[in-house]
Amino acid sequence: MLVRDIMTSNVITIPSDTPMFEAEKIMEFHKIERLPVVDKGKLVGLVTKDTLLKAGPSEATTFSRGELYYLLSKLMVKEIMKKDVVTVSPDTTVEQAASTAQKNRVGCLPVMEGDKVVGIVTTNDFFYKILNPLLGIGEGGKRIIVRGAGEPEGMQKVLETVRKSDIEMKSFCSLSSSGAGKNDFVLHLNTEDVAAVLKQLKELGFKVEERKHTT
Repeated sequence: MLVRDIMTSNVITIPSDTPMFEAEKIMEFHKIERLPVVDKGKLVGLVTKDTLLKAGPSEATTFSRGELYYLLSKLMVKEIMKKDVVTVSPDTTVEQAASTAQKNRVGCLPVMEGDKVVGIVTTNDFFYKILNPLLGIGEGGKRIIVRGAGEPEGMQKVLETVRKSDIEMKSFCSLSSSGAGKNDFVLHLNTEDVAAVLKQLKELGFKVEERKHTT
């Protein structure tokens, strides 16, 4: 899967001479927390909701409300924006993008084609569009975990057992085990009744657990 498959394409951007108050209003109206800053079609920075909050007045200030409003109305985005923006291309894999975000400790990555901003991908995109479907969050059915079956031979036996049970699989993956040894095999089955499958897998010698998930 590539970044272009999960990114938001219709990106809202602002010029660097946008007043801080105006940037805050734009974020509130569109229910977003990040705005790429673009001048003459070129990305020059990034402003976030957290940046705006930190740039706001302290409760300990001695300025009057009117004085504060005047001063802050003059503060432009270019004075508080982050200039060294970490970006990716649409053809970057989601694994590479997630790794890049983690290494640089950023919550979003503007997506660039040359100098043009064509999208933006955030940590929420990784969760909602990749992790949630993989783990079956928000979906019906049941998840089971087969301990030590995350290798080819074990996976084959488990999949064959499920196939014979005529149960539809929504997703499956191999994950590192909490204990020593082989990886675990996690399956999300499209049914609430997994008793028969659990029984058959246990008869094959597998240790199997049913996992609760949020719907």
